[in-house]
Amino acid sequence: MNLMGSNGIKAVALALLGAEVTVVDFSEENKRYALELAKEAEVKIEYLLSDLLKLTDEKLWGSFDIVFAEMGILHYFSDLKPFMSMAYKLLKKDGVFVIRDFHPVSTKLISSRGSTAKIRKHKVDGDYFDKSLKEKLVSYSKYLNNQEQQDKVLLRLWNLGEIVTGIADSGLVIQGLEEEPNLSSDTFDKGIPKTFVITAKKIR
Repeated sequence: MNLMGSNGIKAVALALLGAEVTVVDFSEENKRYALELAKEAEVKIEYLLSDLLKLTDEKLWGSFDIVFAEMGILHYFSDLKPFMSMAYKLLKKDGVFVIRDFHPVSTKLISSRGSTAKIRKHKVDGDYFDKSLKEKLVSYSKYLNNQEQQDKVLLRLWNLGEIVTGIADSGLVIQGLEEEPNLSSDTFDKGIPKTFVITAKKIR
């Protein structure tokens, strides 16, 4: 199960590797894109059009070997408990939850300025323990021109301790936490954690 799987790129890739993949996301446009992509790739994916926290089909509970979410998911939740509880409910016994997301050091603590590595500067100007909601432009705003509506969203930026505790509180058992450097070719950010991966297991 790919939680908030957007346009299905990861789901289709996994299907090509032989997995039976279900996506849940609330965007009709994302669903259409994902199903067209799957068709062109000659694989099948299931796509549930729903707010993740409003899933009510109990046939889904305990039916997935792996539940995962990745890259820019957690900050849409003002409370992690419902999100983690849903991951727990969807997993089979001995199933694994995987979350990969942006590292809080990069999202909460350090800001970067400059368009190229040679002139980019980092500044520690954030509050790692700030719990307030932050108003930001929606992610697709960069594709809009100035005349179009600039929609905004409220984000909650979680620190790593809050995320780990949220997973543990759901009943899942943490198996590992890997902090990753910048994996792009840009060497200027070396030494700063950019993403993290947590794996956790449902043991009962």
